[in-house]
Amino acid sequence: MTERDCQNAIEAVLFVSGEPVSVSRLAEVTGLTEQEVVTFADKLSERFDGGIMILKLEDAYQMTTRPNTAEYVKAFLEIRRDTPLSSAAMEVLAIIAYNQPVTKAFVEQVRGVDSNQTVNTLVEKGLIEEAGRLELPGRPISYVTSAGFLRSFGMSSLADLPPLPEQEGKGT
Repeated sequence: MTERDCQNAIEAVLFVSGEPVSVSRLAEVTGLTEQEVVTFADKLSERFDGGIMILKLEDAYQMTTRPNTAEYVKAFLEIRRDTPLSSAAMEVLAIIAYNQPVTKAFVEQVRGVDSNQTVNTLVEKGLIEEAGRLELPGRPISYVTSAGFLRSFGMSSLADLPPLPEQEGKGT
C-alpha cells in the first residue's frame, strides 16, 4: 500500500466514524503499525485546509469541522432537526411503533395510500431504521423504530408507548 493509500484508508475510516477513533483501532483496521498510523494521520491532517480537519485527541483521531465553519453546520443541523413531522409521518411512525417489524407494503395497506416517501423521510431523520429483509417474495425490507425515535419521544423503551384504545383495560 502506498503512503497515499494509507492516508486514504485512515481518512475513510475517520469519515464514516463520526467519533474519535483510537490509534490502535486504526492500526487494526488498516493493517498498519500504530506508529505508521500516527505518521500517516498527521500527514493527512496537513492536507485538509478547507471546512474540515483531522483533530488529534490524545491517542485518537477524529474528522471534524473547523471552528470557523461551526455556525454554518449548526444552522444546517438546527433547520433539519426543527422540521416538524407531518401528520402522515406521525401516522407511519405509529404504525411502525405498534406493529414492528413492518414493511412499506404493510404501512401502505394500513394507511391506504403510498407511504414510500414518508418512510424514506423517517429513515433519513433517524426515527426508523431497516431491520433486514423478510423471507417473502421480493425480499421486502422490514422497518423498526430506532433509538432516535425513543430519544425524540422521551421514552426508554417501546413499553412506554401508550396503549391502543382497544388494548385499554385488557390484562387487568
